[in-house]
Amino acid sequence: MISKLNQTIPFSLTSPEFLRNPYPYYDKLRSIHPVYWVNSLKYPGWYVTGYEEAIAILKDTRFKNRIPLPQTSNKYENLKNLQNDMMLFKNQLDHKRLRMLVSKVFTPRIVEGYRPYINETVNDLLNQVKDKKKMDVVSDYAFPLASLIIAEILGVPAEERFQFREWTASLIQTIDFTRTRKALANGNETTIKLLDYFRELIKKRKHNPQDDLISMLIKEEQHGGKLTDEELLATCILLVIAGHETTVNLISNSMFALLNQPQQLMKLKKNPALIEMAVEEFLRYESPTQMTARIASEDINMNSATIKKDEQVYILLGAANRDPKKFFNANELDITRNPNPHLAFGYGVHFCLGSLLARIEAQIAIHTLLERMPNLQIASSELQWRKLIGFRSLLELPLTFN
Repeated sequence: MISKLNQTIPFSLTSPEFLRNPYPYYDKLRSIHPVYWVNSLKYPGWYVTGYEEAIAILKDTRFKNRIPLPQTSNKYENLKNLQNDMMLFKNQLDHKRLRMLVSKVFTPRIVEGYRPYINETVNDLLNQVKDKKKMDVVSDYAFPLASLIIAEILGVPAEERFQFREWTASLIQTIDFTRTRKALANGNETTIKLLDYFRELIKKRKHNPQDDLISMLIKEEQHGGKLTDEELLATCILLVIAGHETTVNLISNSMFALLNQPQQLMKLKKNPALIEMAVEEFLRYESPTQMTARIASEDINMNSATIKKDEQVYILLGAANRDPKKFFNANELDITRNPNPHLAFGYGVHFCLGSLLARIEAQIAIHTLLERMPNLQIASSELQWRKLIGFRSLLELPLTFN
């Protein structure tokens, strides 16, 4: 039985060393126990680093989603109300109802239909930098790509997407362990701007429906689809955030990993057909989302640990995806790894709806970049990671090419 008394960890989750490379720290934590109580951090709770334990918790409906802000808090009310209405933080029937509505736009047939637009967008973005012989993967490529695609799906005019980056960065800070009061206050202000923006856009689509997600959700709402006005707004905002953060991180993390592994890079260049397997390995090796949280709705026994009702459980997806009990040579990049049952998109009823879209965007973006830009090299030895624990996110990735 795991004791909860005075359990600490001998490192800081916000240290530059951890942000640069969290995986040795995950290994240390897992070596103590794959489900470990830590009360020495700002957010005490059970930290899960084992793959099988992560799977068990993610598929067990007794572990509930909860919004990151306390329900009793009167501060940051706009942000709290928005999170309350988001599918991401819903449970069981409410989650199922919202997911069924939104999933109609993320079927394999519809998502595959975006391939030509993604191809065209990727090539347009590369045309803009090809003569400069340098680019930042994050700001010149991954972010505008994700932005244009999600704008297309939602029905946001392309010329209005420039605001998305600031909005997304602001709201991501509000759900991460590193959040401060200032970040929450900024997130609350951002929420007001986003609500105003989407209220206006929804009003336009009610009068002039288009072939987009907002118009489809309005139609569902008008035909008894049991979607409230607040849930419609929250769904639009969630898709803006999710459509950016995961995809941008996936593309930039993939290029970072690949350019640091010359043998894997050559293998992919020689055989571009490996791109699908390669993206699965990038998802495992440098998971865009590193952590997801649950709360126990009753006392639950998990691998000799007794998780009490209302205790927080933090599932470190980045650690589970490098569990040597599940993955051979878990800390090595192998773009031919098969099978590759990683948890980068979660597991169970909350499995990421946009996973296929993110995969296709990454496959096309990475393949085309390698094909069109010869002799790619990272242009800096001192890369900075964003100060986030729940996400693996480069601030920038400057590259040069011939």
